[in-house]
Amino acid sequence: MAIITKAVKGTQDMLPADTGKQQYLENSLFEIARAFGFREIRTPVFEHTELFQRGVGETTDVVQKEMYTFDDKGGRSITLRPEGTAGAVRAFLEHGMFNDALPSKLCYLLNCYRYEKPQAGRWREFQQFGVETLGAASPAADAEIISLASHIFDELDINGISLEINSIGCPECRKKYHEALKEYFGSHRDELCGTCLERLDKNPMRILDCKSPVCKEISASSPVILDYLCDECREHFNAVKAYLDGMCIEYTVNPRIVRGLDYYTRTVFEFISSEIGAQGTVCGGGRYDGLVEELGGPKTPALGFGLGTGRLRLIMEAQGKELPDDSGCDIYIAPMDSQAGIKAMALVSELRSNFVSAQTDVVGRSLKAQMKYADKIGARYTAVIGSNEIAEGSVNVKNMSTGESTPLSIEDFDAGFIRLLANDAAKGIGISPDDGTDFSEIFGL
Repeated sequence: MAIITKAVKGTQDMLPADTGKQQYLENSLFEIARAFGFREIRTPVFEHTELFQRGVGETTDVVQKEMYTFDDKGGRSITLRPEGTAGAVRAFLEHGMFNDALPSKLCYLLNCYRYEKPQAGRWREFQQFGVETLGAASPAADAEIISLASHIFDELDINGISLEINSIGCPECRKKYHEALKEYFGSHRDELCGTCLERLDKNPMRILDCKSPVCKEISASSPVILDYLCDECREHFNAVKAYLDGMCIEYTVNPRIVRGLDYYTRTVFEFISSEIGAQGTVCGGGRYDGLVEELGGPKTPALGFGLGTGRLRLIMEAQGKELPDDSGCDIYIAPMDSQAGIKAMALVSELRSNFVSAQTDVVGRSLKAQMKYADKIGARYTAVIGSNEIAEGSVNVKNMSTGESTPLSIEDFDAGFIRLLANDAAKGIGISPDDGTDFSEIFGL
């Protein structure tokens, strides 16, 4: 059989064997963000191209080389979002959220698109979890954002992640720094790549982010931004470090971090892993105090980060850490004949109404084949029902992990099975349920 087509290069399918694990990861990310006071925002997958040109920056690799941009049928230039911050800020402005109580704490999980060379940890369609705090100028907000990211790695038990931080100052600081960079890189003009030659006059800091080995080698000896910080920016950075020290969050100051997007100011940071090759940055972010104003809004300090869930899972796999999969089947009820099939369908229907994952035969398999199928789908419990069970009004439910069987009344099968699930959940966390205790309400079953 010839396959008509395959997935576009740089994209990937997520099959049912992995979606349950991905859902667990996504729920964990949102739960951690909610603990910090962040609420979810959802924005369109495409925006007017101007948003990213003005917000991300025309001299960045993202805008110059990586965006998926096209004209729609009305002749408007549209771009698939390459990152989440610009869209979140656009929504913040369009809906007047700056009039609400500030800071506004937003989080999101988005599919993003960049035309890059596919490699380990880098795809053309990728999923990004992000958070944004809008309306907070204090260095405490910087530390809180970094702490949130750190909590994610701690909660998921991910090891070997190092935090690097830097300050790239404010526009006033950077004027002198830009001049120093222009003078330095100007002496290497004949060695720079074509893209960096264009950046030299427009935005020399972008040269520091170039992926060309030659340009990276030249940048290694370039002036350092920390030597050009104004007193206010230096005090801000020192305060951020003091907050991190107070929370016992380890970090290294890396004066070469500039991040790849033009909207950053002052604090920038990256969480880095050595386990996913050259694409070691798992989470990156920082402060962008001028972006809201650049997009037409009132002066509003802001900051945030983006985290690639694909890279996160790559690290977890490299460390042998399995994400739980809660999407499996709770019970498979196997009918022995067509009459029992009608009763089995009625029982799973009742269970499903109570949000229990229940399955039964819809193919016409033999009992032996049904048991094999139940094993393949990872059913936690099985039950076999036939004319004898129907006549007696009782069916045995088997725990597939322990082999233990429990008789349940057919008449109130759904309630009985929910109690069974709840009692097993209680045992799983070290609670010994007393006779008559209804744990189903405690566990939300």
